[in-house]
Amino acid sequence: MKKNFQERIAHALSISTDTKIFEMGRGDAVKAPAVFQKCFPGRKAMVVADIHTWPVLGEKVYALLRDAGVVTEKYIIDKEVFHAEWKYVEMVDRLVEGDLAGAKRIEDDAQHQEADAEKAFVPASDDFYILVSVGSGVINDLCKLCSHHHGQSYLTLPTAASVDGYSSFGASISYQHSKQTFSCPAPVAIIADTDIIAAAPKEMTAAGYADLAAKVPAGAEWMIADFVGSEPIIPEAWHVLQDYLDDFLSRPEAVAAGDPDAIADIFEGLTLSGIAMQAARSSRPASCCDHLFSHILDMTEHRYNGKLQSHGFQVAVGTMTMCAVFDELFKLDLTQIDVDACVKAWPTLEQEQQRALEVFKDFPAPRLGYTQITQKYEDAGEVRRQLEKLKAEWPALKEKLQGQVWPFARMQAAFKAAGAPYDPSMIGVSRVQLRDMFPKVQLMRFRYNLLDLAKRGGFYDAIVNPVFAKGGAWEI
Repeated sequence: MKKNFQERIAHALSISTDTKIFEMGRGDAVKAPAVFQKCFPGRKAMVVADIHTWPVLGEKVYALLRDAGVVTEKYIIDKEVFHAEWKYVEMVDRLVEGDLAGAKRIEDDAQHQEADAEKAFVPASDDFYILVSVGSGVINDLCKLCSHHHGQSYLTLPTAASVDGYSSFGASISYQHSKQTFSCPAPVAIIADTDIIAAAPKEMTAAGYADLAAKVPAGAEWMIADFVGSEPIIPEAWHVLQDYLDDFLSRPEAVAAGDPDAIADIFEGLTLSGIAMQAARSSRPASCCDHLFSHILDMTEHRYNGKLQSHGFQVAVGTMTMCAVFDELFKLDLTQIDVDACVKAWPTLEQEQQRALEVFKDFPAPRLGYTQITQKYEDAGEVRRQLEKLKAEWPALKEKLQGQVWPFARMQAAFKAAGAPYDPSMIGVSRVQLRDMFPKVQLMRFRYNLLDLAKRGGFYDAIVNPVFAKGGAWEI
């Protein structure tokens, strides 16, 4: 029997390594002072918001904390649009230390030079301000990493069901032209006021729906990594979200209509995804190739109609694309793999490194593929073991994967109903561009993925090319 909301949250908090309090309900922002004083008795608060989230919730939280006797300052990021770049990490680091003027100088410096990330850590002190993040994913990630730099935690009050990063271990930050996940603990407390979250712009909620849906193909790729022995599934991190994922995603029309209950389901799912990452101490439970398309777009500063596209909208395209690739995988009979031929054709590490340098030669981070393939390269003996296992056990693995992955048509229909992009052109990406991203996606992260298995088994072209061929999901 499936758990109800209270049981799910209680169980999630029991396996969480960092988050100890999760409050979600109508008007729950009023709980901020009590939660802050429980988690950080006697400490000072620094409310961090931007020009959009300050009037929505930040001003209220600031007043609530001050009225409760908490020494409280505020910092409102004065940018219409900004992203989780290292410049802003340095800015928020100054806020923890109470240097508002220094933070403002960094914010306003268009020519700011990034400092060394390794030198950002300082000894903890009770004199530091505790950050109170009021916003969506960017502000939360900045507050998460900067709190870690100062040896303390923080409180987050999300303003939209847009990402799973509120509760996740790690912060996704652009540093030295590369989108990286920096290890840092999740917040000790999350307060989700569903009145605020349900009133967020519809495109932000649609982005959150897409980010949550990415756990469908990402889960299948974790199954593959588990199957070959690369990254075994951690049961607690798997079941805390995957047992309920289809239910959370089952009402896309209601999400688009602004139904508070449906949106609360999306936010709960995103929170459980973050807690799964806490339990795993990595983002493996939440992302794989689906997110790498987004990372490429971020790192190349892709814009559509002059605007950078949201994480969730980019991930929507990656998610549908991987569902289409899985559709092609399921058409194959992998019990017929010629293991000897595959092993004989397997390249050396030096050949793979050279290929990676060629693939990434015009990329903002030209050595990214080289470093990642060096980390995940496996020799011919290990490739033989994996392929022999795949050949022998393909029918059972195929059945498990089909039970996890949605067909492309189902995922596309859900995104259309939820108000998320359902074609790459909707975020300004052509199908040719999308096809040409695949070599980078396969190489750009050490994490074992479906494309890695396909390279080993000689069926990479058989699952990628048909997606873009006549009659394919993204027919060119």
